Amino acid sequence: MDSLVQLDPRPKKQRLRLPEFLRKPDTHFHSVQLLKNDLRGHNLHTVCESARCPNIHECFHRGAATFMILGNICTRGCTFCSVPKGSPEKQEMPIDPLEPENVARMAAQMGLRYVVITSVNRDDLADGGSHHFAETVRRVRAALPEATVEVLTPDFCGDLDAVARVLDAGPHVFNHNMETIARLYRRIRPQANYQQSLDVLGFARSYRADVLTKSGLMVGLGETEDEVNGLLRDLRGVHADVATIGQYLQPTRRNVEVSEHVTPDRYERWQAYGESIGFKKVFAGPFVRSSYMADLVNHSAREARPEAQV
Repeated sequence: MDSLVQLDPRPKKQRLRLPEFLRKPDTHFHSVQLLKNDLRGHNLHTVCESARCPNIHECFHRGAATFMILGNICTRGCTFCSVPKGSPEKQEMPIDPLEPENVARMAAQMGLRYVVITSVNRDDLADGGSHHFAETVRRVRAALPEATVEVLTPDFCGDLDAVARVLDAGPHVFNHNMETIARLYRRIRPQANYQQSLDVLGFARSYRADVLTKSGLMVGLGETEDEVNGLLRDLRGVHADVATIGQYLQPTRRNVEVSEHVTPDRYERWQAYGESIGFKKVFAGPFVRSSYMADLVNHSAREARPEAQV
């Protein structure tokens, strides 16, 4: 007797199709491969690769990349992020003591005038990796004294001494991403805390008033337009100078799904609203990411706030 195949009568949820304004036609495979080879030669990672950024071809082609230090394994389980997750200690992946110098050498080799340094979360380390982060900043500044250095840090579990340690190393821009609105934290950033992230930004601004402070968020995760406006107000409440807003795109099927593709007109409204309440620059658009075109965003913010050391 033939076996019967049971068909699931429930309709399968369809993934949202990308609208035309979210399609990037240009690819630069040669530029991407050349830069990847150089990075691997220095045993370095970029968030561009690990987070599957849609701008990687454009940025690598123009010789820009965001260095990701402290390894390639994150100790947190944020549902939007494709960076590998786990315990670096259990996987016997110690911090590379040569990494700060290798980042500096690679940045010099690329001839960068604007260097962005970020990291995975290292909640397994007593200092959250802040000493290593600070040393990387110092090495880059020594190798490229004329370059601008932006750091995109984790929250260091709210350890403000760790934040101060990174700031003491002399970055010109301090960036910490809120990522999403408070209501969605439990689903999107389950091991983070909305107020704690605001406190990190507020402390950075008060501790080093000459450093530009910046934060980024994703949209398309189920937030409302008014909730994004509320987050912008919260950021201005801690005197953040710059905000970036971009479309969340599901990097793998294991990550949280996209709720909607936000239309360009809403980015225009958020930008206008943010700058009306005091931001030096709000960079908003479908492909905007926290470090995307960071040099140009910084230049625009510097013109609006000339007293910053950028």
